[in-house]
Amino acid sequence: MGRLLVIDPATGTGNDADLTRRIVDGDELALAEIYDRFSPLVYGLALRVIGDARAAEDVTQEVFLQLWQNPDRFDASRGSLRTFLGTLAHRRSVDLIRHEESRRRREDRSATEPRPTIAVDDEAVRDVIAERVRDRVAALPPAQRQAVELAYFDGHSYRQVATLLDIPEGTTKSRLRLALAHIADALTPELADQGV
Repeated sequence: MGRLLVIDPATGTGNDADLTRRIVDGDELALAEIYDRFSPLVYGLALRVIGDARAAEDVTQEVFLQLWQNPDRFDASRGSLRTFLGTLAHRRSVDLIRHEESRRRREDRSATEPRPTIAVDDEAVRDVIAERVRDRVAALPPAQRQAVELAYFDGHSYRQVATLLDIPEGTTKSRLRLALAHIADALTPELADQGV
């Protein structure tokens, strides 16, 4: 049996307090009624503040979602549901504008900040290290070299490497671990001598 709806003589629909009580009880029809009644107001306020129809639609949905999730925030003794929803719409719209302005300022700052340049010396050191790593990889036993090349040069995951080599995943992990240990052992003294 349905709930008894208290009709507001001024609007011909349920009053604000009754509708919000129904929302607390999970009555989606009450939310639909509130949406039908107040969405033009909420959307209009958001559009006026933001000036963007799509963003105003998003704000409208957020306001009614907030009402659905937190209906107890509305207190009929403090004002009408119309005022409550209008206040939520205005606050959310202002928050959205502030967020967008903050994002734009960050983007403007990052666009005007000088980009770090790579020193020629740093680039030369990287080239030397890369060459030494390639030499060490070439010196690995064939099974380890093949796993390293597939994983680190071709960008495959260890599972993909296992499939490509037709070996168990555990074997792939072991080969990669051993290969990396050999490379590190070989490069550590060289790099320490060069102060890298």
